[in-house]
Order: sequence, then C-alpha cells, then structure tokens
Amino acid sequence: MFRKLSVAYCFVALLILTSCSTVPTTGPSLGTPVSPSQVAGFDLIVGADGNELPSGSGTAAQGEAIYQARCQSCHGADGEGLSSATRLVGGSMQSEGRPIRTVGSYWPYATTVFDFIRRAMPADAPKSLTDEEVYQVTAYVLFMNNIIDREAILNRDSLSKIEMPNRHGFIDQSNIQ
Repeated sequence: MFRKLSVAYCFVALLILTSCSTVPTTGPSLGTPVSPSQVAGFDLIVGADGNELPSGSGTAAQGEAIYQARCQSCHGADGEGLSSATRLVGGSMQSEGRPIRTVGSYWPYATTVFDFIRRAMPADAPKSLTDEEVYQVTAYVLFMNNIIDREAILNRDSLSKIEMPNRHGFIDQSNIQ
C-alpha cells in the first residue's frame, strides 16, 4: 500500500516538474492578443458630464417592460428591492438612522445611473442590454423615483441635463487642505 502511494506521489511530482519546464522563459503566455474592437467592448465608462454616452434614446414607458422582464426579480415590482442593497426607490439621506441609499435619494448624476445599468445589470447577465434598452430602463428607474415624466425622452443630450435630488449632497474633497 505504502509503495503504491509512493509511486503515485512520484508520478504527480514528475508531472508538475514536466509542466513547469515547458513554461516559456521570455514571459508569460496568457492568451491571444485582443483586437481594438474587442477592447472597445470594455471601454464603457460614462462620467458625470455624459460625454461618453452612446447614441440611442428611450422613455420610461418603453423601459417598463424591460424592467419587468430583466430587473423586477431583484429590484421588486415597484423598485422596493428585496433588500436595502437592491432597493431603487424611496429612501432618504436625511433620516435619523442609517441613510437609505436609492437612485432617488443618493445618486448625484443620472449619467452614472446609466453607466451602472449598462456595465453591471442585470446581475445575471451584465452588459447584455443594448444601449437603447439601457436608456429605456434608466428612464423607467428615474420615473419610478419621480425625477422625470413617463414620456420624457432620454438620450445623450437630455440625460446629462437631469438634476438629481442629491446632486449637491456630496462634499467636494478637491478644495479640502
């Protein structure tokens, strides 16, 4: 029995040594090079000013069906969420207890709501929504928070002009010495 285990350990050690000796000495070989078009799929960040917003548009009326199909299971039928982490609507930053952070009470820029939805949602299939669908879902989430009207058209121009309720609720750290 001991002899069989010893032979098995030696065989495993030999396999490890053999595989290590085939590693290139010029550097790691981590895969095939990516093309600029593949990299472009990762360069999706939209800042507060909205300069990086893609073309497309949408309304809350259009976004409701997408929300029901793709978002409701985590965020609830009315955005109430299944937990405080998934709550989208209501909340308050001025509460006596711990603030409840939602899109309507916390987010300072509508463009970053778009950015988050585009890159991270739905949680089970991030980046699976088209830009049109992201505009539509963003519009629906903003509508649920009473920030825009149901028929308001969101696009690269209108989204960056939305004044979020907590836009001025943050401290500008750049001026603090």
